[in-house]
Amino acid sequence: MTLSNIPKLVTVFGGSGFLGRHIVRSLARRGYRIRVAVRRPDLAFHLQPLGNVGQISFVQANLRYRASVDAAVKGSDYVINCVGLLFETGRNTFDAVQDFGARAIAEAARAQGAGLTHISAIGANVDSPSAYGRSKGRAEHLVLATVPGAVILRPSIIFGPEDTFYNKFAEMARTAPFLPLVGGGNTRFQPVFVDDVAEAVARSVEGKLEGGRVYELGGPEAKDFKDIFDEILTITHREKRLLSLPFWVASMIGTITSLIPFVKPMITADQVMLLKSDNIVSAAAVSEGRTLQGIGIEPTSTAAILPSYLVRYRPEGQFSQSGSAA
Repeated sequence: MTLSNIPKLVTVFGGSGFLGRHIVRSLARRGYRIRVAVRRPDLAFHLQPLGNVGQISFVQANLRYRASVDAAVKGSDYVINCVGLLFETGRNTFDAVQDFGARAIAEAARAQGAGLTHISAIGANVDSPSAYGRSKGRAEHLVLATVPGAVILRPSIIFGPEDTFYNKFAEMARTAPFLPLVGGGNTRFQPVFVDDVAEAVARSVEGKLEGGRVYELGGPEAKDFKDIFDEILTITHREKRLLSLPFWVASMIGTITSLIPFVKPMITADQVMLLKSDNIVSAAAVSEGRTLQGIGIEPTSTAAILPSYLVRYRPEGQFSQSGSAA
């Protein structure tokens, strides 16, 4: 094999996470060499079976420490950043990870002359009332200012077997007396399948997506919170009361639960702020072809995927065939 035939090296920051592992699998199938950059490489070895022997390697990197980022990117042909926080814990703040960290990765990629795909989120806006949304918006500006040809992907809520959205509410439906409709449950989402997002990322690495643009990734249907809860309850064969929870009450609950040490809050006050705006693909993105359909990917519906992994929340698990409710 000559040097020119060696597959390109792609470094994936956050490759051991929910979205990251699907990105790694999609890249491995295409034959790329993959370097997974994570804080704890010893907890990422489950990714090795996704590729051939020696195809996937691991390196320690912490976005708060620039030297580790530079070392992880060294020699890379392409870089993917799919690191993100839903809430802040300790030193892992939105500013440190989604602002400083994104800039560090972009600068390291530029120094190597590597391409870059940055995973953002619908709702990213420097003027967002949410700290999460503001940090995501700042990151996008920093990335494009540093690497003008970078690809920005903004997914809506991502679903798949290991997600923390549908699984969380399905577990709540199994144990809690009611499901909370925050703000009356009118916030709309456009749930997108994790493999569709991973496919979009892989196509960006292949050069099939125009750089310097922001793509918004959503599924085939927009659903409000009530639609989502109804779908979960139907699949899991359960009946639960849906309790409308005003934004101010949800925010107060989020503030209090966020103060409890060593406990992951069900929701934070900042997330409640995000729920005041719809999380769907914009009309501008649709008209300009900056969507899954616009790049040639037919989005997968929740109905095609959710039953395959929410079945375990039925009263009798996967063996529950009746429509009996609990």
